[in-house]
Amino acid sequence: MKLSRRGFLKVTGAATTGALLGNFAFNRKASEAYAQTLRTRYAEESTTICPYCAVGCGMIVSVSRGKVINIEGDPDHPVNQGSLCSKGSALFQVADNERRMTKVLYRAPYSDRWEEKSWEWTISRIAENIKKSRDANWVAKDSKGRVVNRVEAIAGLGGAALDNEECYLWSKLARALGIVYLEHQARI
Repeated sequence: MKLSRRGFLKVTGAATTGALLGNFAFNRKASEAYAQTLRTRYAEESTTICPYCAVGCGMIVSVSRGKVINIEGDPDHPVNQGSLCSKGSALFQVADNERRMTKVLYRAPYSDRWEEKSWEWTISRIAENIKKSRDANWVAKDSKGRVVNRVEAIAGLGGAALDNEECYLWSKLARALGIVYLEHQARI
């Protein structure tokens, strides 16, 4: 019997379909044993926009007892139609991550151990270091005598974990300080 390629595909497709239907239709106890109730079954859902980039993908956030339990793409959203990039898919980790640092750890120069510091101390220390470096390296005029008012000893680096608003505020702060070396790494 000669069997064409199209005939072969028809026969294998029909056999596979029959085998799958037979397995699910007649062996319900096996498939019911694996069935689980959704963990978002009684959760309150609300829609939001992903904070990471300017695309504006829609998301559905499920909350139960005041805690985020699931984040997924919104299939009704016109921009992404339910799909998310890897950063958007991992957004749940921002809301719920046991490895997330909650305290400031500081290691003094030449020290071999980390010590906990308060936020007040940390912010003051950062401000002091920026002010000291800015004052020591301020450039009022360039080599041609033009007024530039900048500092070339401090650089700013944004990252993929920053959302649009944070990037905007960071760039405004850097420009106000006179920082000219701004870079952003948004690769996934």
